[in-house]
Amino acid sequence: MVCFRIDESGYTGFDLLNPEQRFQGATAIAINDDDAAALIRHHFPRLQAPELKYSSLSRRPSNHDRLLGLLRDMLAEYRSVTYVCDKRFLLTLMFLDYAAEPYYYERGVNFYENGRNFTLGSILFQAGPSLLGDGLFDQLIAAFQRAMKEKTPEALGDLVGAARRTNWRELPEALGPIANAAPECLATIATPGVTTDAAMVVLQGLIGRMEMMSDGPYRVEHDQSKNLETYHGLIQKLIAHDAKVEFRSSEIATLKFPLKLTGVVQVNSVASPAVQLADVLVGATLEMANTLAHLRKGGLDPERGTPLYREDQIIYLAPSMDVTEQRRFRAGSQGGEMIDYFSANFGTHT
Repeated sequence: MVCFRIDESGYTGFDLLNPEQRFQGATAIAINDDDAAALIRHHFPRLQAPELKYSSLSRRPSNHDRLLGLLRDMLAEYRSVTYVCDKRFLLTLMFLDYAAEPYYYERGVNFYENGRNFTLGSILFQAGPSLLGDGLFDQLIAAFQRAMKEKTPEALGDLVGAARRTNWRELPEALGPIANAAPECLATIATPGVTTDAAMVVLQGLIGRMEMMSDGPYRVEHDQSKNLETYHGLIQKLIAHDAKVEFRSSEIATLKFPLKLTGVVQVNSVASPAVQLADVLVGATLEMANTLAHLRKGGLDPERGTPLYREDQIIYLAPSMDVTEQRRFRAGSQGGEMIDYFSANFGTHT
C-alpha cells in the first residue's frame, strides 16, 4: 500500500496574524524509507546529525546547492504535493464566511457561486488597506480574530465598532453586514467550536490532492510533533467518516467521502528518513514563499527553486484580481455546502 509521509510548517493555531509566521503549509510525499535514506546519503554524505532537519541545514549557504539538488530529485521522481496558505488572506476569507455570508444566506443569495467569495476576499485583501482608512483594515481583521476566539458580547461589540470606524461604504458588499450588526452574522461568529484555526483548511487541500494521486487505498505517516497532534486528530475524523458525499471547490479540487485514506500513524522522525524528507520539502517551500514576499532573506533562492515544481505539485492559497479567470476556475463551487457539512460533521471550518 502506498504511504504518504506528511509534515507541516507555520502552524500557529487560531492566530493567523502572527508576524513571524505569515505562511502555513503542509507537504505529502509518497516515498519509502529506503529510497529516502539513499537520497539523503547521496546529497549529504557527511551528515553527522541524527536526522536531516531543513531549518538547521538552510542556515548555511554552503548547504543550499545540496538542498536544491535534493529538492529536484524529490520533485522529479516521487508523487508529492505541498499546500501553502497566506494566513492573512485566509483570515480575510474567514471574515467574509462569518461576518458577511450569513447575511446573504438569509436572503437567498449564494455567496460562494462561481467563487464570488474568493473574488470579494481578494478585493478586500488587496484594496482594503487603502480604501478603508489608514491602519483600519488591520484593526478590523484583528478584532474579527479576537471575536472568533473569545465569543463574548464585548469582543463582538468591538468587532462591530471596528467595522464602523472604517470607510466601510467603499466596500459595502463585504463590510455592510457586520457594520450594521447583522444578528445572523454575530450569532455565527459566537457559535461554540467555530474557530480561525487553519489546520483543517490546509489538511483538506492536502488530502484532496492525495486522493487524486492515489489509485487505491493509501495511508499516512507523520512525525510526533505537538503541532501535528492537531492534524492527527483531524485525519482520524476524516478517515472514520463513512458517508457517501462529494464536494467541488474548483476546477482541480474535489473531496469525496469515504476517503481512500485508510490509516494514519505517528512515528519518530529520527527513525524515518521519509518523514525527514517531508520536513525538507515543506520547509523549503515555505522559506521560498517568505523570500518571494520579502519577509525573509538568506534562504534558498526562489529563482532556482520554484521552477523545480510542476504545477500539480503546489497548491497556493493567495489573492487573485483576475476576476474572469477566477469565475471560470471556480465555476460550480460548492464552498457553502462544504463549510456547512464540515461544521456539522467535524465541528470545524474548511
